[in-house]
Amino acid sequence: MAITDPLRRGTGLVLRNVRTGRFQRSLALATGVGSVITAAEIYLEHDRAGFGNRVMWWPVWLGPVGAVAGVAGALSPRAARTLLPVASASIVANGLQGTWLHVRGIAEKPGGWEMARYNVEMGPPLFAPLLMSFVGGMGLVAAVLRRESPDA
Repeated sequence: MAITDPLRRGTGLVLRNVRTGRFQRSLALATGVGSVITAAEIYLEHDRAGFGNRVMWWPVWLGPVGAVAGVAGALSPRAARTLLPVASASIVANGLQGTWLHVRGIAEKPGGWEMARYNVEMGPPLFAPLLMSFVGGMGLVAAVLRRESPDA
């Protein structure tokens, strides 16, 4: 019983923060930080691949856009309603596009999907673009959450 009481209090605190709007700012800021980290990782991986396709630059460029939108969304309710959802939707769309391109890239490897185990390990990372979409999804959720009132 004593173990669940702190857990219940923690869960209650999280729910209270979501209901009162405190969570919206944190999630917007997490989107900004996640965008920078994700863009840096994507840059390193795409640089390793020699940026063989111009489309490989898009997620790198969207990183700073997501960072600015996330920080602006944390600081300004107006930016959270306007800039953050546009930037986040762009990040989600680009992540889904990247997933398709990575699936196609695996299929184009010798043996394609017939040698899935090898090609998924050695080819383009299959789930990395979905992680980028997840960062954008955080921004979309932050954009629709209730904002903390100034007197709270």
